[in-house]
Amino acid sequence: MAGPSDACSGTPDLWACHDPRVATSSHADALRALAAADPVLAALINRHGPPPPRRPVPVSDRFGHLARAIVFQQLAGRAAASIHARMVDAVGGEVTPESVLATTEASLRASGLSGAKTASLLDLAARTVSGEVPLARLGYLGDDDVVTRLTIVRGIGPWTAQMFLMNALSRPDVWPVGDYGVRVGFARAWGLPALPTPAVLGSLGEPFRPYRSLVAWYCWRAADA
Repeated sequence: MAGPSDACSGTPDLWACHDPRVATSSHADALRALAAADPVLAALINRHGPPPPRRPVPVSDRFGHLARAIVFQQLAGRAAASIHARMVDAVGGEVTPESVLATTEASLRASGLSGAKTASLLDLAARTVSGEVPLARLGYLGDDDVVTRLTIVRGIGPWTAQMFLMNALSRPDVWPVGDYGVRVGFARAWGLPALPTPAVLGSLGEPFRPYRSLVAWYCWRAADA
């Protein structure tokens, strides 16, 4: 399961359609390949249909996307949305590294952010400005390199980095083995006697390369069901 600074509340509302860096088969072809490869996936695809269409997050919005992810960690959606709205107001209406760094820690805390999340937000802003987190270039890096770059930020762990890969960069082959919902959904859909450990889930996901982001989406649907 995700660590204390890297947890989510509820099922992530995201999916991955394609890797913009690599020519891949169409989304429909990916679903057909998965359905042909595994009868359980075929049933899930038939039951839930294709994921809703999504596009990669524009470069200009990547910082705001990560800032929102930090705010939402370990909080229910409504409470997190309220805090996020107040944080946006606190930084002047536009969430950028510069606007965050120009806002006092006291003002950020007054919006409802915890001390840890305030520190994480400021660290993300500082590392973005310094170039340690090159948000404009992340789309050109491999998945592992993106995770390495993002997890140097205080409060951003592997789970948050993987969700960024899936949702912001639309990478097709992310397999978040530490995600509780994916573990529950996989166990439920494939009729496992117990939740697979992250290590076991890693092995179970191997046959589904290079479309494991899609498999994760169907695991979340199975967990919700």
